[in-house]
Amino acid sequence: MSIRRLPAVQAPTRTIDTGQPLGRRLLAELLGSAFLAAVVIGSGIAAQRLSPHDIGLQLLENSAATAVGLYAIILMFGPVSGGHFNPVVSLVDAGFGGLEWRDAAAYIPVQTLGCMAGAVAANGMFAKAAIAISPHHRATPAHLLGEVIATAGLILVIFALARTHRSSQAPAAVGAYIGAAYWFTSSTSFANPAITVGRMLTDTFAGIAPASVPAFIVAQALGGLLGSLAIRRLYPQLTARDAATVVLPQVS
Repeated sequence: MSIRRLPAVQAPTRTIDTGQPLGRRLLAELLGSAFLAAVVIGSGIAAQRLSPHDIGLQLLENSAATAVGLYAIILMFGPVSGGHFNPVVSLVDAGFGGLEWRDAAAYIPVQTLGCMAGAVAANGMFAKAAIAISPHHRATPAHLLGEVIATAGLILVIFALARTHRSSQAPAAVGAYIGAAYWFTSSTSFANPAITVGRMLTDTFAGIAPASVPAFIVAQALGGLLGSLAIRRLYPQLTARDAATVVLPQVS
């Protein structure tokens, strides 16, 4: 007598949502980076015009606009791409497994292009030349130390929130940290290679000379590395799933 075999029953597979398609995420990073540069540079130009004889007040106006603007920008675009707008954040996130390395490689040029476009837009809004190379040299040892510390602190803020499942607070925390870092760092906290390149294209309060850009980017990369190492020591249980919520969890 033959025995009829029943087909094997397969266990249902569980699909983990990996977020938005890459093209959509890249568009969000492009637009978010452009808005970020426009906020930083545009508010710097406005501050110069509104308070031409008071540099301290100019910095207050610029830092306040940047802090609240960054908060809003992360809320706008974070649910699509995570709201990085910063190559250092993307690379550190990839290192923790929250972002594919190939996606991080795609994010970086888009973030840089966005910041350059935002700089051009800010210049245009204030009737300045679309591109005006900045003559402001900033690459002193003190400024570079400031960039290392500013970038390391930014990484600590972002990934500490992710590890402790408080990423929903990241928009406010990141905005507050950058606003404060304008004041406690000598470099006024660029903390972002993409915005550093963008700020090279404006001969205004927020500008940086091209000769200073490479040293700033090296300092920012070092700050990112130090911040990453500190996170690994402080929060050794940080998982790829935690890192995937940086800066803001993506929504399908």
